[in-house]
Amino acid sequence: MRRHTLLLILLASLFTLVAGAQNAQYVKYIQQHKDLAIEQMKKYNIPASITLAQALLESGAGQSTLARESNNHFGIKCHNWSGRKVYHDDDASDDCFRVYRSVRDSYEDHSIFLSTSQRYRSLFNLKRTDYVGWANGLKLAGYATNPSYADRLINIIEAYNLDQFDVARGSYTVLSAGSHQPHLANGLVYVVTRKGDTVKLIADEFGIPVSRLLRYNDLYKGYVPGAGDILYLHRKNWKAKKPYKTHVVREGESMYSISQTYGIRLSRLYKMNKDKGDITSYAPSVGDVIRLR
Repeated sequence: MRRHTLLLILLASLFTLVAGAQNAQYVKYIQQHKDLAIEQMKKYNIPASITLAQALLESGAGQSTLARESNNHFGIKCHNWSGRKVYHDDDASDDCFRVYRSVRDSYEDHSIFLSTSQRYRSLFNLKRTDYVGWANGLKLAGYATNPSYADRLINIIEAYNLDQFDVARGSYTVLSAGSHQPHLANGLVYVVTRKGDTVKLIADEFGIPVSRLLRYNDLYKGYVPGAGDILYLHRKNWKAKKPYKTHVVREGESMYSISQTYGIRLSRLYKMNKDKGDITSYAPSVGDVIRLR
């Protein structure tokens, strides 16, 4: 009995020493942002451990100037970015970085950045629990120039037991293998529906109210998607992105399908082409030129 008690005391002391060696700021950051990382994992299938480790490393546990003043917790630069910008010395002098309204926006953009980029696509074939594969894959894909980047991520995950957030615990649920891969086009995130999908299934998967998802895509209540339909997860644009100015109608196309192809609100597409007559009854014919801007 005495030997068992001594063993427990020894184990408790060892645990205290290990915990004491952890960075208190890291522990605080994890407690503050773990739920946000898990939320992103459910939406985009990126391991919460990887998201947290990258945020901890890139933002210095939220203490970097970029994180404190610009809410940028992942060091994402301005490539293909039309929002606010800030300049800091990094790989080069006065590198351009994205500015976010909130930490949540930074986490969301990080998820979109990874899930819609061709260079990171292979990572989504890995198991969500394979944080080692994810860490090495991020390094190989060029997320950071530091040659020890993958090792640093792995060390953080293992030192703070972050992989516990990659599996279902309590009320957390694991995404099924059939979850939808987000894509990016026209500056908007979208998914492609499969046979058997419903609007509610997509809405629930990405945490969007059904009514809002229908509104984003100019759809009516009771709409049943077909395989291969595009569903945008954000409100569509007022006009097409550059360089698109016009579209020549092909066989089988409608004003609605054109609005989905270019991510334009259907009502705006009609108004831009009001010269073609009654916009409520206009149906394009093959060869018609449709204005997009």
